[in-house]
Amino acid sequence: MSIDRRSFLGLAAGITAAAAVPGSAAAASPATAATLAAPMRRNIPGTIEALPVIGMGTSDTFNVGTGADERAPLAEVMALLLQTQGSVIDTAPSYGSAEVVTGDLLKAAGGRNRVFLATKISAPAGAPAQAQWARSQADLHTGKVDLLQVHNLIDWRENLRWLRQLKEQGKIRYLGITHYREDAQDTLAQIVRSEKVDFVQINYSLAERNAERVLLPLCQSRGVAVLINRPFQDGRLFRTVKDRPLPPWAGEIDCNSWGQLFLKFIVSHPAVTTAIPATSKPRNMADNLGAGLGRMPDAGQRERIAALLA
Repeated sequence: MSIDRRSFLGLAAGITAAAAVPGSAAAASPATAATLAAPMRRNIPGTIEALPVIGMGTSDTFNVGTGADERAPLAEVMALLLQTQGSVIDTAPSYGSAEVVTGDLLKAAGGRNRVFLATKISAPAGAPAQAQWARSQADLHTGKVDLLQVHNLIDWRENLRWLRQLKEQGKIRYLGITHYREDAQDTLAQIVRSEKVDFVQINYSLAERNAERVLLPLCQSRGVAVLINRPFQDGRLFRTVKDRPLPPWAGEIDCNSWGQLFLKFIVSHPAVTTAIPATSKPRNMADNLGAGLGRMPDAGQRERIAALLA
């Protein structure tokens, strides 16, 4: 069953969740959009574990202080994410306070077991990386994460070797590597060819399609899960289509916003496991989650979407 943006936003505004602050939109009603439509999921290659195709990043958006006024909208954003079991939330110790805010909100919501929690190592290998990991565990209020990634290829050989040890010890479930620029994708492809990694996190969007050339097909053939960062190119895609009406045929794939069109283009690629757009606004979070519902574009429709920015 498909659900349009207006219906989804109306229902999402009434979601009850432990993370929602009193009097917030998420605490207003027991209705849930999740009872009306199930989001699309993709299996982690080689497993039966399926992740929702829309998750959430925390770069910039969760880098806030301890004040209730700063954290209240983020609690609502988290409440929306928690409506779908197993949703990906991706953070990093290099994102300012985002990691500790993520941990605090998950703890307040009792939501740790409802998410697929991913963070990163961005410190040099050895003692610095180990100290950073210890801080991450404390900030996230957990001794184990689902995915630990080598951030931006920092000391990737040594750090990957150490991550394998953590995986063997049961401290992490999966390991991966990340970058946010297209000029790093050749190196990422070399690593995928030569190393055993479970996840690769990369930038991919309508405006940055280099990954389609080599890296995405390679991950698909090697059985590597793919997380997508910067799906809106840090907001530049929205500026590109500012004041342009959504094409009428967007309804054929159950899109009711430009954001949903951009995200469905990404997650309809068969190599993509989950896109992780970041937002601090509950309304935008609800809209993002709507991209995981309803019909997805086929190959011809994907090219039609791409032509909008050609």
